[in-house]
Amino acid sequence: MFRHRGKNRTFRHNIRLAVMLSLVAGLVNIVGVLALNVLTTNVTGHFAFFAERFFLADYAFAFTFLLYILCFLLGAFTSNFLVEVANMRKPHLAHAAPMLIEVTILALCGIFMATGSASNTFAYLLLFAMGLQNALVTRVSQSTVRTTHLTGLFTDLGIELSQLFFYTKQVERQRLGKSIGLKLAIISSFFAGGLAGGFLYQFFAAKALLFAAAILVVALFYDNMRYRYYTLQRKAS
Repeated sequence: MFRHRGKNRTFRHNIRLAVMLSLVAGLVNIVGVLALNVLTTNVTGHFAFFAERFFLADYAFAFTFLLYILCFLLGAFTSNFLVEVANMRKPHLAHAAPMLIEVTILALCGIFMATGSASNTFAYLLLFAMGLQNALVTRVSQSTVRTTHLTGLFTDLGIELSQLFFYTKQVERQRLGKSIGLKLAIISSFFAGGLAGGFLYQFFAAKALLFAAAILVVALFYDNMRYRYYTLQRKAS
């Protein structure tokens, strides 16, 4: 799911990656909205709010939205930097550092936000974590999967649905069908994460983020177990 690159990467790898991490993104997004009143998985809206506050001469508030944007950017930068460093020594573990940082951030935010604090620091951390995740997923899937925002996905989905009327070759339709299926999986998983996060928030408040961290731990464990299984299988053969 995380380790396969290039020709070794299959549609199934991308589907697993898309479903698990889109679920996390949807959950984190709704908890950020309910607990902090901040969108934490994308920065498009923050540009609009920044412009609004700036032209209303509310510069302190405008600066807050600028920091939101920069935290997401810093997360993406950090993720790819760590991947590049790991690729020089242990390529099979290149995904581990960004994922573990994200797990740590989500767990800490869930624990400390549950005390009733609604500090902007938590919003900065969640945006950083989602920048980490989106950059990692984009890098691993070679820009095929993005899990933290849906605008581009809906655009691409609309284009590809229209292409169904024009692609007639079986190979083209199969490739198009897989691409549409992947996008639908991402969208539905993000929605499911949002619904699950809203439900969990009713009972656990910000501790719902611990469930997102748990999903990531399961994803890492699952990927590691499959890697070890196939490694032993190759050695045995």
